[in-house]
Amino acid sequence: MYGSHLSVAGGLHLALLEAQRLGMQCVQVFTKNQRQWNAKPLAPPEVGLWREHLKTTGLQSTVSHDSYLINLAAPDGPTRDKSIAAFRDEIERCEMLGIPWLVTHPGAHLGQGEEEGLRRIVAALDKLHTELPGYKTVTCLEVTAGQGSTLGHRLEHLAWIIEHAHEPDRLAVCLDTAHLLAAGYDLTSAAGAKGVIDEIDHVLGLDRVKVLHLNDSKVPLGKRVDRHEHIGRGFVDAGAWEVLLRHPAFQGTPKILETPKGKDEKGRDWDTVNLDVLYMFATPGSPKTAARKAPAKSAKKKAKKRPTTAAAPRRSGRARRSASAGGRARS
Repeated sequence: MYGSHLSVAGGLHLALLEAQRLGMQCVQVFTKNQRQWNAKPLAPPEVGLWREHLKTTGLQSTVSHDSYLINLAAPDGPTRDKSIAAFRDEIERCEMLGIPWLVTHPGAHLGQGEEEGLRRIVAALDKLHTELPGYKTVTCLEVTAGQGSTLGHRLEHLAWIIEHAHEPDRLAVCLDTAHLLAAGYDLTSAAGAKGVIDEIDHVLGLDRVKVLHLNDSKVPLGKRVDRHEHIGRGFVDAGAWEVLLRHPAFQGTPKILETPKGKDEKGRDWDTVNLDVLYMFATPGSPKTAARKAPAKSAKKKAKKRPTTAAAPRRSGRARRSASAGGRARS
């Protein structure tokens, strides 16, 4: 199923109507202003409109992304306290709206080191899970590009968090194609993409992946910078898109565009243009796109070596399967 991150200006339910107008099967939203720590509680009429339109539009799934201000890896202090409180609000809002998947960037260690940052993320999640027992909304830890001290640019970071959390069934993974490539995961060819999928399966288990963010990348392999580009116009190779979109494990996964909004050179809505390109890549026998392919060789020369972390060793198949045995949230 395919969708996009859409605006909720004027009312949350308007994003559902816009997704329907654009022919999407799923949608991602912010349930509050993502640039502010605090937000007014959701009013019953607002929740009612959302749930009513969710039924009438027939969308198959909904996803929320939390505020970019939140940093669950932050050291003790005001930022950490506000982050935990804000993330609790994000979970509660998703639960009220019936949104099954809440995507979050794991956080930044801010000089504490990876191991300490990962431990703080787990501590924050454990605290919230204890305070909110029985909630069905699942937190999807997103792969990051690796800017600065951000965590999550290694699959092993996400695996470590899930393995050490007291309630791993309440955690899942969101893969972002632009972030993966920027972090050093080779999506510059079909063969590279197959290798990335194998690595995801080995480290996390493909059944742990509940959301895909489909974004091309303005930056080459391993650049460690988060810059989204329209599909087929960046460094993700056409063959890599085909491998990802046709893989059996991802057929029922919400696939969300986070590409720039607006109109293309011909005045067409960019979401519609990007969806058309994705459908082409996903459909066997479709003509190849004329869009520029990523220059794989030059990109690889610029790529940084992906370091491993002592806090997150590669796991055996048995350990991975044990950690990924959790059930699905409601749709």
